[in-house]
Amino acid sequence: MKTMATSIQYALKTKFGSIYLLASENGLRGVYWQKQELPLVGDFGGKDPKFVVLRNAARQIGEYLKGKRREFDLELDFSGTPFQESVWKALRDIPFGETISYKQLATKIRNPKAVRAVGSANGKNPLCIIIPCHRVIASDGSIGGYAGGIPNKKNLLALEKRR
Repeated sequence: MKTMATSIQYALKTKFGSIYLLASENGLRGVYWQKQELPLVGDFGGKDPKFVVLRNAARQIGEYLKGKRREFDLELDFSGTPFQESVWKALRDIPFGETISYKQLATKIRNPKAVRAVGSANGKNPLCIIIPCHRVIASDGSIGGYAGGIPNKKNLLALEKRR
């Protein structure tokens, strides 16, 4: 990942509620269901690289939520611990419309006893939707948790099942 830089934030209004996009000139830094402690920009019509990142992210997330996109093609600018990044990388490999358990995800990163740590890293994912943490469920098939709330997780899973 690239070096962190100054961020701006934009509230993307969706049918599921507001999604807050954070961007630097290097790429998308965050996609969150809750507002971060950053000022919001009202629009992203300028040529500043941060605005270009926001425009691309907003367009692609909008296409995804309308059923017109399955994968994202965005420059990303985020970081975590090596363990978190291994979990987030594995999340990106979960196919669209499919789910896996936290236990399967732990096994996938070659750390089968780290189920709870995988759950924690999953919950700290800075790029919800883009890095599809909503595709991870409990081993018993129940929905599990989601930082954006269980209703949003159910909505995202249903959206992917319809396509």
